[in-house]
Amino acid sequence: MKSFSFLCLTLVLATAVSAQALKPADPNNPVNLDPLAVTAGRGQPAPTLLTSVTLPVTASVTAQSIADTINAVDTEDAVKYLPSVFLRKRNYGDTQAVMATRTWGVSSSARSLVYADGVLLTALIANNNNIGAPRWGIVAPAEIERIDMMYGPFSAAYPGNSMGAVMEITTRLPEKFEGSIDQTFAWQDFSLYGTKSTFGTSQTALSVGDRVGKFSFWTSANFQDSHSQPLTYVTSATFPAGTTGAYAAVNKLGAAANVLGASGLLHTEMTNAKVKAAYDLTPTIRAAYTFGFWQNLANSTVQSYLRDATGTPTFAGQSGFASGFYHLVQQHSSHSLVLKTNTKGKLDFEASASLYRMDKDNQNSPSTASATGTSFGPAGKVAVLGGTNWSTLDLKGLWRATDTNLVTFGLHNDGYNLYNPTFNTSDWRAGPPYTSVATEGDGKTRTQALWAQDALGLAPGLKLTAGLRYEEWRAYDGYNVNGATTIFQPGLKASRFSPKAILAWTGTPGWLTTLSAGRAYRFATASELYQLVSTGATFTSPNPNLKPDNDLSLELRVERKFDNGSVHASFFQDNVLDAIISQFNPLVRGSNTLYSYVSNVDHVRARGIEVVLERNHLFVPRLDFTGSFTYLDARTLATSGQASATAPAGSAIGKRLPNIPDWRACFLATYRVGDRWSVALGGRYSGRLYTTLDDADVAPNNYQGFSAWFVADVHANVRLNRHWSASLGIDNVLDRKYFFFHPFPQRTVVTSLKYGF
Repeated sequence: MKSFSFLCLTLVLATAVSAQALKPADPNNPVNLDPLAVTAGRGQPAPTLLTSVTLPVTASVTAQSIADTINAVDTEDAVKYLPSVFLRKRNYGDTQAVMATRTWGVSSSARSLVYADGVLLTALIANNNNIGAPRWGIVAPAEIERIDMMYGPFSAAYPGNSMGAVMEITTRLPEKFEGSIDQTFAWQDFSLYGTKSTFGTSQTALSVGDRVGKFSFWTSANFQDSHSQPLTYVTSATFPAGTTGAYAAVNKLGAAANVLGASGLLHTEMTNAKVKAAYDLTPTIRAAYTFGFWQNLANSTVQSYLRDATGTPTFAGQSGFASGFYHLVQQHSSHSLVLKTNTKGKLDFEASASLYRMDKDNQNSPSTASATGTSFGPAGKVAVLGGTNWSTLDLKGLWRATDTNLVTFGLHNDGYNLYNPTFNTSDWRAGPPYTSVATEGDGKTRTQALWAQDALGLAPGLKLTAGLRYEEWRAYDGYNVNGATTIFQPGLKASRFSPKAILAWTGTPGWLTTLSAGRAYRFATASELYQLVSTGATFTSPNPNLKPDNDLSLELRVERKFDNGSVHASFFQDNVLDAIISQFNPLVRGSNTLYSYVSNVDHVRARGIEVVLERNHLFVPRLDFTGSFTYLDARTLATSGQASATAPAGSAIGKRLPNIPDWRACFLATYRVGDRWSVALGGRYSGRLYTTLDDADVAPNNYQGFSAWFVADVHANVRLNRHWSASLGIDNVLDRKYFFFHPFPQRTVVTSLKYGF
């Protein structure tokens, strides 16, 4: 595949040299959006009709802005400069790129929602940094038209998982024959502990689409071959006897965690294929079907720093080398069907259904590492997620009661099925036949909802949007196995009403003030209720008795628009009862032994301020600037659990919430040289954070720690002519070394060449 990618690039370069330069169209800049309205880029479609009415957008980015400013290899790269947003992307092709928002950290994947054309990408099967990550691979970077964000649970059209944010990705359908070929390369120069190497990524992307009469289609395919830096390390409190080469280090709590070697050196071959087809049944009714296929073939290897008395590399019997070495095969598929109208009359509707299946998902790993060399024992484990799936169904309507009164309403149904056994096997490379079940965590959740929302003009410049959502939720078929112990977990049922309201005032020209309030109930995922997780010697139990997050969210937002830009300030607060957070409690009622597992923290609160500045032609013509900072004070106010097994009761009270930094900031300056060139300088900052309820992390700048960090990126893009464009950039140009549990990428050069037709 590397030779194929190199051949593609060679052909592209050869053709580019001989191509005739033609003047392109003017670039399409980002636009600032008023609440309850979405403005698309010039000549391109807006988000779906119902989305444009029910999503109060406060931040956006367009395809042209992405091309001009961002070193975008994966879909999630597109949003890395949006205010208060952080994507936990550890490497190119990362399948665990969880989104953090201004009030929740990356361990809260189910506290935000990501959609593409109204179809949910967020995997509400879990609320973690693993299978809970949005299915970014289902959207190809080339098909993105724009991305819009809503912060907070202020629309009745979305479930309580919107308590952090809602992201809507709008993709393209062509009006004429078009397509593109895009070749991207990236090289990361990495040096940490005993690993010093360059890790490369190659990505080839193809897309083509057309419209013939009433029928339009879009097909795309991506292939990415990527090598990552070490994602984890093998550590030990002591140095293995008779060895040299280890690095003295401590963990986040200050305890000895000497680094014996690197693991998680991941080589992935990832394929994404997608077909979208739409047919106009009438001039106002369109049916659309989308099929997505995603495959990931990955091998994780290890590198031992240890040497025995003869200088020969050795694993010294350390089990961490075994758990960091694995083969992963994933094949997932998705289907969605949408029927919608756009009559612009009294009534419009939209019906959508989606299905996501993990058709095959097996991770094979050995159980033991050699004591004298660098080999593994034949026995091992196979973790299986194949058979896990989820489906959604939404029926939505829009009634234009009057010119100043829009009523939206809908029905929602979803079902999430978790199937996650881990098998023991005598030959971990072959997998079957399995000898026994090591652990298993299966279960299902289902939610049904009814909602309505009314956007009413009360007076000139004054609009009230009020809504109510009713949800019925249940969890059932919970089944756990741990060795010889088998448990059928009890079922749960709950129902909740969640009101929403936004009052928007535009009485003074150039000024916009909104006051928003929303109640959100975030029900537990199947993973939180039923999944058994074993990481090396650490075992985490689920909790089948969780109450939902109970969030009351408030925001006051003031915006001032100028001829060449805008500035806004948002004052916000989330007050959450029964927040689902990992803490220590008795696993068995009445026991004096405490275990770590997710449970309800009685009361937490997060309050803060976000300031965003956008300015075109800053100081000089053609220099555009966007920047933002967010300050958050997130605290535990009451809890009946404990921060750790040895922490005194009440030690978490008043401490900062886990996994959420106090400060975030970013900026992006873009200078356009004529109509063809653009150069951009961006920067991203995050303050340090804690991962324990009592803020016991004393050593954040180490593996498994969460340090403060600042990363600067540069990007240059040129449109050679109407067909050809090229880009060159550097992420982390200052080569900052920082940890977010994992060591994050160091200086990386990214180059791309694209031919469009």
